[in-house]
Amino acid sequence: MDENLITIKEVILPNNCPECYGKGGLVLIFKQKVTETQFYKSITSDILHEIECKTCHNPIYPVQWTDDMERVVEYQQKAFTPMATSTYIKKTSWIIIAAIFVIGVAIGLLIVLI
Repeated sequence: MDENLITIKEVILPNNCPECYGKGGLVLIFKQKVTETQFYKSITSDILHEIECKTCHNPIYPVQWTDDMERVVEYQQKAFTPMATSTYIKKTSWIIIAAIFVIGVAIGLLIVLI
């Protein structure tokens, strides 16, 4: 099973970086987990968000957030709309389902004919 995080939305924050004190280099990134196997691909409801400074390339952890940053993140979380959760069945699964159906019909015909 392969689990990936895909980036759904990036928001540039007007706050200063608590690490390098650079102005306007912070980016809030929203990611959603996608699970993929040989049989299906599923978009889950697991949403992660992180803040990264584009100037010093450091992640900014919630412990380092200022009150202004927390308010901006809360607002962006409310305004964020994730991708709808769904499951897509792959070609391998459809082949297995069709094979089971054909075998079931064949057994049913054998029972009726005997």
